[in-house]
Order: sequence, then C-alpha cells, then structure tokens
Amino acid sequence: MDNKKPIVIFWFRRDLRFEDNIGLFNALQSEHPVLPLFIFDDNILKELPRNDARVQFIHQQLSILHAELQNAGSSLLCMKGKPEEIWVQLMHLYEIAAVYTNRDYEPYARQRDADVANLLATQKIPFNTFKDQVIFEKNEVLKDDGKPYTIFTPYKRKWMAHFLSNPQNPFPNADMNKFLKGTIPFLTLADIGFETSPIQVKPFTLEWVSQYKEVRDFPALDQTSYLSVHLRFGTVGIRQLVANVKDQSEVFWSELIWREFFMQILYHFPKVVNQNFYSKFNLVSWRNNETEFKKWCEGQTGYPMVDAGMRQLNQTGYMHNRVRMVVASFLAKHLLIDWRWGEAYFAEKLLDYDLSANNGNWQWAAGTGCDAAPYFRVFNPSEQLKKFDKELIYIKKWVPDLRTPTYPLPMVDHVLARKRALETYGVVQSRN
Repeated sequence: MDNKKPIVIFWFRRDLRFEDNIGLFNALQSEHPVLPLFIFDDNILKELPRNDARVQFIHQQLSILHAELQNAGSSLLCMKGKPEEIWVQLMHLYEIAAVYTNRDYEPYARQRDADVANLLATQKIPFNTFKDQVIFEKNEVLKDDGKPYTIFTPYKRKWMAHFLSNPQNPFPNADMNKFLKGTIPFLTLADIGFETSPIQVKPFTLEWVSQYKEVRDFPALDQTSYLSVHLRFGTVGIRQLVANVKDQSEVFWSELIWREFFMQILYHFPKVVNQNFYSKFNLVSWRNNETEFKKWCEGQTGYPMVDAGMRQLNQTGYMHNRVRMVVASFLAKHLLIDWRWGEAYFAEKLLDYDLSANNGNWQWAAGTGCDAAPYFRVFNPSEQLKKFDKELIYIKKWVPDLRTPTYPLPMVDHVLARKRALETYGVVQSRN
C-alpha cells in the first residue's frame, strides 16, 4: 500500500458491517481513500478466557468483511494492542487526514475515545464520531425540564413521538471502490492469542416478530430472534432493523426502546456500573453465601427453571429472556446474593453481554434500579414453571437429571425465602 498519500481511517468497533453504517458512510464521502481498521483491544482481551466465543464471533465477522474487501482489491487492517499505542504506530505509518468512527457510550469506551482524540489532536488529525448503534442517543430524548428519564413508559412515549416526527432511515451500503487498495495480512485467531470455542453465535431471524407478543414468554418454543448478539456487535444496523419490525410488533419495538433506555441511563448515571441506582439500597444486608452462589452458577438449585436457565447459559452462551428474569430474581431475592455477583457472571458467560442492558436488567430484577420491579415482587420459580413450561419441554432439554436421585432438592424454601427477602428489603424501606 502507498503510505505516502493522505488517507482517512474508519475505525470499526460495535458496527461490524458495511450496510447501514453511518460513520463508514461519512468516511467514504471524503476525498481520500478509506483504510478500514479494527483493533483487538488488550485492555478488554486480558479479562477474557482464551476460548471466548465472543472474540471468535468478532473474528469471524471481520473475516467476512476482509474477504469482501479483498474482492474489491482492498484489505481490512486488524491490529492487536492498547488503542493509544496502536494509534501512535498508525500515525507513523500513514499520512492520516482524518479518523472516522461511530460513538460508543460505555464508560471505558468514552475514556478511550477521549484519549485517542487528544492524541490525534497533537498532529491536528480530526476525530469524527457519529451516532450509529442507537436511534436516539444522549440528550435526544429528555423530559420537558431537560432532565433524563428514569421511568421507561414516559421515555418510550417521547421516543416514539420523536421517531414518528423524525424517522431514521437506513444509510446506503458502502461503495467498495472507495477503500484503499492493497493487501494487508489478516490476523488469525491464534495471532491474537485466542483459540476456537465450541460455542457458536446463531444467525438472527425476524420470522417470529409478528407473533412476538404471543410467543416470547415460552422458552420451549425457541421462537426468539437471537438478535441481541448481532445488535451488541453491530452486525445489523438498528435503523434497518426498526424499519423491518415497527409495523409488525409494538411489543418487539418496545424491547428495542428498552435497550436505548438503559443506554441513556448508563450515559447519564454512570455510577450504576457498580452502584445501585437508588442509593438507599446500598443498605441491603446481602447474605452473599459463596456455596449457594456456586450452586446457582452450576444450575444445581433444585428449582428446575432456574437450573435449566443456568445450564443453557453455561453450555450455549444464551438464556431465554423470561428465564433470565426468574434466575436473576432467585439470586437476588431467594438467596439474597448481591446482584453484582450475578451481573459479573452473566458478563462472563452471555454472548450478548452488553453493559447497559445487563446492568439495567439486573437492577430491575433486584429491585434496586430505575423503574425496577418493586422489592416485594418475588418471582415464584415453581409457578413460573407451571405458567411458561408446564409440559417441561424446556426443562427436560436442559435438566435431563430431573426426577432422578442425582437431582438436588430445592436449596431454599420459597415461602421462607420470600419472607426473608421482604424483611431484609423492608428494613431498608423503613429507614427511608
């Protein structure tokens, strides 16, 4: 590649696609050829197991992009290291006219981008960022007094009003002829220090969207979209997705709005990363029994729906959404184990792990977050089983040892656990 001519760099992150990609579209409008870049970030990779299925999925998707670029005589530049150090190398290798990327809203990402922007500014290189992974970001959906929403329903009403008056259409696909020509060696999974995982990401489907309201709570049906992983890594554009589903199911549409609600909560209230949204719940006296936590992690609680969900998670990286609510409530309320323990375990295991959604939903289940289930709402896992898997189809798939001598007895009595939870949370309520 000719490193002497000015180029612009497009930095892929949570947007691993050529279609409906706003930052990439804008990069390709510049007068210079575009070098596409992905950085395997050592700051993130160092926390992960060597056979992490999410890293494998990212690598697979990058391989697809690289192959498509090769067909057009171009390449995808993959590098591994700490982002600031990588950008120092790139500034020596290329004459960079500008950098383009899509915004990320998590605390680490915001700090990373601020540091990179400052570094580029020392050489007067513009760092252009764009809204891409959401329909509305940051301060676009606020209360009339300019403050962020902390209750979902009014947020949703304002969000939908904004959307109807300002629909977000998908952006055109990338013009492959505008990428920088030349061949760059592509990093293998081994090159970045990882190995193959037996867990694979499933392709998403919108086949069930029109029936979503009717089928979404029944795990045995397996009629879910499997979209969450693809939204997390941006292998599908949110504008493209909303255009496809908005007239088919308002309930499904609402789930996409919940995603943006939790993102703006994280943006405006970054303390939720490791603190309760409502500070009064800092006074909850968690039991935090490590033996009980281990049983929960392994799916050995003696409650079939809880155990099925945890075993599904451990074996596949997925868990049905209804079951997620049951297992989270069980940990926080039946066992009185700090929701942050459960959140960290999900962060390690879930293919679709997304900080804002994971945090928001765990605090919802624990009753400590914004617009949360009230503390006195304690899911009865046995009743949930009767209601949503009464024929035990889902259970038998993941708990084949049910009704055998090896299957454990319930580790806690529901009535006593509920009473204990109400008393523990009630002490907090009485002090406020």
